[in-house]
Amino acid sequence: MYSIKQASIRSGVSVPLIRAWERRYGVVSPQRTTSGYRLYDDAAIGTLMRVRELTESGWTASEASRAVLAGEVTVDPMPPQLLVTSGDDATRPYQMVLIDRFTEAAIAMDIAAIGGALDEMFAQGSFESIVDDLLMPALVELGRAWQEGRLDVAAEHTASAAVHRRLSALYEAAATVADPLLVVGLPPGARHELGSLAFAVAVRRLGVGVLYLGADVPVTSWVHVIMQNRARMAVVAVVQEADRIAALEVAAALRDAGLRPTLAVGGGSARWDGAEEAGMVVLPDRINEAAAVAARLAREAKPAS
Repeated sequence: MYSIKQASIRSGVSVPLIRAWERRYGVVSPQRTTSGYRLYDDAAIGTLMRVRELTESGWTASEASRAVLAGEVTVDPMPPQLLVTSGDDATRPYQMVLIDRFTEAAIAMDIAAIGGALDEMFAQGSFESIVDDLLMPALVELGRAWQEGRLDVAAEHTASAAVHRRLSALYEAAATVADPLLVVGLPPGARHELGSLAFAVAVRRLGVGVLYLGADVPVTSWVHVIMQNRARMAVVAVVQEADRIAALEVAAALRDAGLRPTLAVGGGSARWDGAEEAGMVVLPDRINEAAAVAARLAREAKPAS
């Protein structure tokens, strides 16, 4: 059985969304501890994952929930999760242990321990196998610790920089000799770049040429780089709601310059009506799935000019 926090990490569905789906659609019915805390089994997590997959493919949450509950779509069983079998962490999912070790090392600002926790995370398998279910949840927990006042800004920057170095090395290792089909970056004013860098790594590992621009890219620079490289696709990260207006400005500037790359947005705040109205593709939330969609679209697209 898993807490709602653990269920969120395993299913890829945020905690607020799990609660909303339970309340509105009854998609899962968790058990309760004597203290009233929710507990989820593997079947519930599989259900949450299936509803998430359907919504990311275009279904509404209500349609997806109804179809899953009616048995009209299949729900894949969850594989067993590795548990710690000894010590104080016995019977805890190893995934949660690693995330907690990383967060605790960051809070202590212990650079060696941060590196050790990341080493252990990356030792669990390929980049594809850990990015959505281990690395990104660890970054979410890091942000939560900062919001709750448990983590100093300097400590958050130290831990984030350590992750950035790992992702940058993977990005360089996955380099392709082909011209970039796809340009990835953050719009003006946006600085939370680890998710977009992880996405760029995932696309490169699919054999697609990617040029990663980084954070806070001016609108004029987006136009220049698309024009210079004749890139077929531009992916603008929209991590916070404040990034949405800047992303629309990038799209408008590309149109005004006569450039027509395939435009896409991804990130925690990428799902809003304005994105589709501006003709931008909204990528799936999970990085592996978003990378697969972007790689396909980039291969199918024509040069921007």
